Amino acid sequence: MRNRKISILLLAATYVGTVIGAGFSSGKEIVTFFSVYGALGTVGIAISGILFIWIGTKIMIISVRIGAYSYQDLNEYLFGRKIAKVINLFIFFVVIGVTSVMLSGAGAVFHEQLGLPFQMGVILTLILSYIVVMKGLNGLFAINSYIVPLMLLFVLFVAGSIAGEHPHLLAEKLLPVQLSDNLSWAGSPFAYAAFNLMTAQVVLVPLGKEIQDEHVLRWGGFLGGMALFFILLLIHFSLSVFPQTFPYEIPMAEIVQHFGALIHILFLIVIYGEIFNTVVGNVFGITRQLQSAFRLRYQHAVLVILFVVFLISQVGYGKLLSVLYPLFGYLGLFFLLWLLIKRMPEK
Repeated sequence: MRNRKISILLLAATYVGTVIGAGFSSGKEIVTFFSVYGALGTVGIAISGILFIWIGTKIMIISVRIGAYSYQDLNEYLFGRKIAKVINLFIFFVVIGVTSVMLSGAGAVFHEQLGLPFQMGVILTLILSYIVVMKGLNGLFAINSYIVPLMLLFVLFVAGSIAGEHPHLLAEKLLPVQLSDNLSWAGSPFAYAAFNLMTAQVVLVPLGKEIQDEHVLRWGGFLGGMALFFILLLIHFSLSVFPQTFPYEIPMAEIVQHFGALIHILFLIVIYGEIFNTVVGNVFGITRQLQSAFRLRYQHAVLVILFVVFLISQVGYGKLLSVLYPLFGYLGLFFLLWLLIKRMPEK
C-alpha cells in the first residue's frame, strides 16, 4: 500500500512537471492565455483544471490497455494508422518547438535575471539534460520529486504574501462579477489544455506503459490535474495584482524581486528547475519516437534531438512562446476533441 501511495505521488509530480515549463512557471504562458482577460481568466483556469484531470488520466489508461510504447501507438489507436502519421508528425514538431522554447527560456533566465550570457544558460541546460535523459524514467522521477513540491511551496508563499498585503484584491482579481461580451477568453482554456495535453502525451504514454496499475494512474492523474489547477490559480492571482509585469519575458520574477534578493534567487532556481524538467521530459519522450521511426540507438537519438532544439532556441524565448504556443494550442483542439469523445478500450 505504501509503495502505491509513493507511486501515485511520483506520477502526479511527473505529470505536473511535464506541463510546467518556462512559459508556465515564468508566468508568460499564464498571461497569454488567462491573465489578460482579468477575473474571467479564473473561469478559464477552472475549465483547464477539469480537462487536465479528465484527459490526462484518460491518456494514461488508454496507453495501458492498448500496450502503447510511445505516443505513436496511442495516436494510431485514436485516429487510425493513416491519420496518425500526420498527427504524429505534427506532435513531433510541436514538442520540438516547445522544447526549444524551454531551452531559450533557460537562456532568458541567465540573461534577463542574472546578467549572464544567454548561451551559457542554453549550453548548461543541454549538458545537464543529456546526463539525466541517459538515466531514463528513473532520472525523470528523481527530478520531479524535488522540483514540483518546491514550485508548489513557492507559488503558495508568493500568492499568500500578496493576498496578505492586498486582501481587498483577492475576490476582485479572481472572481468575475459579470461575463464580458468579448468571448475570446472562452477559447483560451480549451486551446491551453489542448496544447499542454498534446505535448504531455510524450511522457504520459510511457508512464502508463511503465506503471500499468490503473488505480495508481487514476489517482496520480487526479492529483496531478488538481495541483496544476491550484498552481495556475495562484500564479494568475499574483500576476493580476501587478499587470505592469505582463510585458516582461519572466513576469513572475519581476514580482518576486519585491520580496528581496534571497527569495528572487530561490525563485530563479525553481523556475530553472522547471524549465530543465520539461526539457528532460520532452527529450525523453520524443527519443522513443525517433528510435522507433529510424531505428537509432538511444544515445544517438538523444544527441540529434538536443542539437535540433539548440538551433531553434536561438530565435529567442519571447518570440517563440508568443507565436508558437497559441498556434499549437488552437491546432491541438482537434486532438482534444477526439480524446473527449473517444471511448476507452475494455480491460
